[in-house]
Amino acid sequence: MKKILVSTALLAGVLSYAGGFRVSLQGVKQLAMAHTSAHAEDASVAFFNPAGMSFIPSKLSIVAGGFGASNKVTFQNLNTLQSTETDNPMGTPLYAAVAYRPIENLSVGFSFTTPFGSTIQWPSDWEGKEMVQKLELKSFYFQPMVSVKLAPWVSFGASYIYAKGKVDWDKAVTQFGGELNIKDEKASGSGYGFGFYFRPDPKLDISIAYRSPIDMKAKKGTATFKFPSASIYPLLGLDPSTGQDKFTATLPLVEEYTIGLTYKVTPKWLVSADFNYHGWERYSKLTLDFATAPVATNNPADPTVLVSPKNFRNSKTFRLGTQYAFTDMIFGRLGAYYDESPYTDENFIPETPSFNTYVITGGLGFKLKQFGVDIAGGYAIPQARDVKNATLGFNGQAKAKAFYLGLGLSYNPF
Repeated sequence: MKKILVSTALLAGVLSYAGGFRVSLQGVKQLAMAHTSAHAEDASVAFFNPAGMSFIPSKLSIVAGGFGASNKVTFQNLNTLQSTETDNPMGTPLYAAVAYRPIENLSVGFSFTTPFGSTIQWPSDWEGKEMVQKLELKSFYFQPMVSVKLAPWVSFGASYIYAKGKVDWDKAVTQFGGELNIKDEKASGSGYGFGFYFRPDPKLDISIAYRSPIDMKAKKGTATFKFPSASIYPLLGLDPSTGQDKFTATLPLVEEYTIGLTYKVTPKWLVSADFNYHGWERYSKLTLDFATAPVATNNPADPTVLVSPKNFRNSKTFRLGTQYAFTDMIFGRLGAYYDESPYTDENFIPETPSFNTYVITGGLGFKLKQFGVDIAGGYAIPQARDVKNATLGFNGQAKAKAFYLGLGLSYNPF
């Protein structure tokens, strides 16, 4: 089997829901307060900590919401001074949750969220086109859960996580003037979460939660090659009529630890803080096994198996938010947080661009008897990066900007 150069070092990013694609948009009320977690007013607490369901005032709570997320990334080659900007479509993360307390000390619930995913679209002829032209990533978390009140001031909760994922990635194969599309719409995995929620004093809420790692398995991925000449396909062992190959891969999504607290300074004013720890170090490499195509030029023993180092590192997020009740019906919210990138400048990759980022958030909440309406916005200030990826021969400066808008609804009938 012949080896050919198709610049596939970035095939390791084929299912990369990691890095720049951990989306902190699982609650509109929470986003307005820097996406802090120790808020048990309604079912939106379910994703953050299932134990919080035990402290929801209403016996039944239903929430749903969505966001518009816009981001742009700019890369400048410092030798030529040429700049390239992405043309990304608007992202639309969603969430929904329900919590119900059938008996006094037991609550059950369900949460649907999209915690990982984005779309990045570079110009088709940009200098990094062999790495990525367009990459669409989506994930969906389905979480049934239960919470038990162990005492009037503490509860324990646990959830099962079933995750579904999708990837659709286009890149150029310039050696033969061709293109490659890699797609999988049925990647899946499972995990769990658990936590404790404390209210030792009516003024203080404390949330401690853990979300397990998940191995996302792609078992029926399709790689489609397009070349101007049919004579190229046999070099890859492919049928010229389809140009397709199959691949399998397992991507390790990593664990998350969260500690949050909310303190009511006055009956109208509360302050919240969170600390998140993300175990990205688990994502040290990714292995893709192709059925036929000998794309792994760095693996002479078996060129159909590509092993690519990722070299991610553990990261932290610090969050601070506040809410003030102007009346019993109108609430104002503000927040700010700092989110670390999980990789260094030497490991920067343009298909999952990630930055050390400051985010400013704010919003309003309206309570109308049993119904609630929340709006929120966030403005991200990513810090510029000096890209020095020698492995990919990718050097320059990367910048980004992003903003988010959200609308959430809640219903707490009794």
